[in-house]
Amino acid sequence: MFDTIRRYTARLRTSERAQPQGTVERRAHNLFEAAAVYVAARVEDDQDRIEEAAAWVSPEALSFGVSELACRAVVALARERDESPGAVARDLLGLPAA
Repeated sequence: MFDTIRRYTARLRTSERAQPQGTVERRAHNLFEAAAVYVAARVEDDQDRIEEAAAWVSPEALSFGVSELACRAVVALARERDESPGAVARDLLGLPAA
């Protein structure tokens, strides 16, 4: 059994190294990188980068990453302003204070 696993992993390693000439090795992007690029591109209104970042991960993963980025940004801004995250979130959205 272990011999089969060893042969399988050896094939994987050699197939990764032996890429045809002229092919560009694409590195995988994680959902947080995609979210950061996507949000920054939205701020800069860069449609090409928006589409590029959106293609890196699934729509669900991108949505999760953007949500996580928003949470972290609100927490960081709340600490900087010495306010509650709720107050900062309402202010960013232009909502009246609760």
